[in-house]
Amino acid sequence: MTSAALDAAHQATASHAPRDWRTSLRPVIFVALAAAVFGVFVLELAIGAVNIPVGDVIAFLFGGTTEVPAWATILRELRLPRAFTAVMGGAALGAAGLQLQTLFRNPLAGPWALGITAGAQFGVALVVATGSVVGSNLLADLAFVSDLGIVVGAFLGAGAVTAAIAAVSRRVSTITLLVLGLMLGFFAQGMVSVVLHFTTETQGRVFASWNDGSFAGVQWTDFPVLVPFVVIGLVAALATVKPLNALLLGERYAATLGVPVERARMIALVGSVVLAAPVTAYCGPVLFIGLIVPHLARGIMNTSDHRVLMPAAILMGALLGLSADLVVHLPWERHFLHLNAVNALIGAPVVIAVVLRNRQMRTLAV
Repeated sequence: MTSAALDAAHQATASHAPRDWRTSLRPVIFVALAAAVFGVFVLELAIGAVNIPVGDVIAFLFGGTTEVPAWATILRELRLPRAFTAVMGGAALGAAGLQLQTLFRNPLAGPWALGITAGAQFGVALVVATGSVVGSNLLADLAFVSDLGIVVGAFLGAGAVTAAIAAVSRRVSTITLLVLGLMLGFFAQGMVSVVLHFTTETQGRVFASWNDGSFAGVQWTDFPVLVPFVVIGLVAALATVKPLNALLLGERYAATLGVPVERARMIALVGSVVLAAPVTAYCGPVLFIGLIVPHLARGIMNTSDHRVLMPAAILMGALLGLSADLVVHLPWERHFLHLNAVNALIGAPVVIAVVLRNRQMRTLAV
């Protein structure tokens, strides 16, 4: 497979519509997205129950000191881990969603819509139930192993659902695939309730809190497990952009270009699980980001070229994760907003627009 052949494949998929301002200004858009991510990152650190001046935040980020020593503690121990997790989680889910939508040729595919997130929840529930059997004291003594076990559980659950979806994807329509994914997700959530029935009441409450989805529960001690998986998944996602471009034309045509279709599909599927599972393990089920970010990236960049879309989806996912978390942690008098509620307020209109613009989904044609 040559690079020229894959470039030609992408040219065959390119729209013949006139170039608009987004095409010529893509470098500027990328810079603007990166600047927006940094700007919201700083606001995420500055705004909260204790407001910290932006100047002090920036000074702290670049190795300086804050005017009030307690501010440095707040930034280092509470807000920085949450902000970094929001960046990683949003970027990971955005990249995973783009891969899944291309692989399944389904505009509503995503870790949550296909049941992959629920599968990861089930895997984590099994680990929690195991902890109830072996005893929390033992798990406390093996904290790192316990964290890794939660991630492995999430991997196994997410991988099982992904394998089931991949096995039937070529034999069913777009609508049927979505229904199957949702049903697998509901089944996995039902099994979660069954498994938690055998845990202690305390562990059940902890799991229920985790089940809301949040970037706030991740600490520095969790990063040695979380960060490598996310980095590996993002590198794999960026490495598959050319095969994904070829797959836009269909697997048969991609094969004629010399693309190892099965290997490309497997790498992308495994990469999606590597991105979604650890984020779910540490942050709970974060909804909508993996579904809507690819559409926002396509709309802003006005292209189907994954060489442009993938980095745009990574930046857009990070921006959306940070923005939603910032809204949740604004100094509200009453705290009823949750991360998934904010994501739903943003994501539901995007999903509705996608459905109304997609003729096949609008008419339920197959």
